[in-house]
Amino acid sequence: MEIIKEEFQGKNALIKIITVLFTGITAAAALNMFLVPSQIFSAGVNGIAQIISTATASYFHLDTGLLIFLFNIPIAVLGFYKLGISATFWSFMNVIAISFATMFMPVVTITDNPLMNGIVGGCLIGVGAGYSLKYGFTTGGMDIVSLVLSKTTGKTVGNLMMVLNGLIVLVAGFIFSWESALYTLISIFVMGLVVDAIHTSHQKLTVMIVTSQPDAIATEVYKQMFRGMTFLTSYGGYKKQESRTIMMVITRYELYDLEMIVSTIDPDAFMNVLPTQTVIGRFANEDEQKIYKKTGNAPELKQPKIKHKK
Repeated sequence: MEIIKEEFQGKNALIKIITVLFTGITAAAALNMFLVPSQIFSAGVNGIAQIISTATASYFHLDTGLLIFLFNIPIAVLGFYKLGISATFWSFMNVIAISFATMFMPVVTITDNPLMNGIVGGCLIGVGAGYSLKYGFTTGGMDIVSLVLSKTTGKTVGNLMMVLNGLIVLVAGFIFSWESALYTLISIFVMGLVVDAIHTSHQKLTVMIVTSQPDAIATEVYKQMFRGMTFLTSYGGYKKQESRTIMMVITRYELYDLEMIVSTIDPDAFMNVLPTQTVIGRFANEDEQKIYKKTGNAPELKQPKIKHKK
């Protein structure tokens, strides 16, 4: 009970509560207004619940929302051990919101166009999943599995979701129709794109900062963001003056914070931001940054596992 109290008393508790309610409504709308009427299946546990509910509809009624809730119980236990109490607690709140919203929201047909239903349904689910991940929790189900794998492999959550949900497409094709499977694939693909557009913490950027105050910027960046950097000696072609260039890698989430730090300390600094494909070496993840911000002590950074071909 103490842990639950702490979660609801945190400074971000209101944002998380709003996100949970928003996710429940958008997921229920996606299922009951777009996907279910067109026999298009969602990703992960939601899709599995849909398939079972649809396949058994001729014999007895199994509510999709109830199945979503029951299937997520063992996955919540996995999340508790792998992602921590906070992430699991809010993820399970998400599951409850989605389950109850799906049970009480009526199934209605907005359009008979299956392509539009697949796109809009995937987009709505992706928005809820993306914002949930952005605030540190998931919508349960395969999101938890994807997030665990993302932390260990460095792959984007959206891409991992698409890989893990390929089985849903195959099952939909074999049990129902391949047309249904293709629309399901489109819906899952759209969901993955939306998630990656919102949840950008795994997108890396290389930043080059030309400044006359590198030490002050470096100190503040390390203090607020726990990021290392490299100083490069540079020479200004316009002013004909020596300067220092800071080179560092950050996540897309951190770009705004870095811009604020640099503009406050040196308004005349020049920043060049480049997309980064791969980072090999010591790069602090979110958990290590949280440890530093909480304790003030730098944790030992995890070395990436690099497999060498024989």
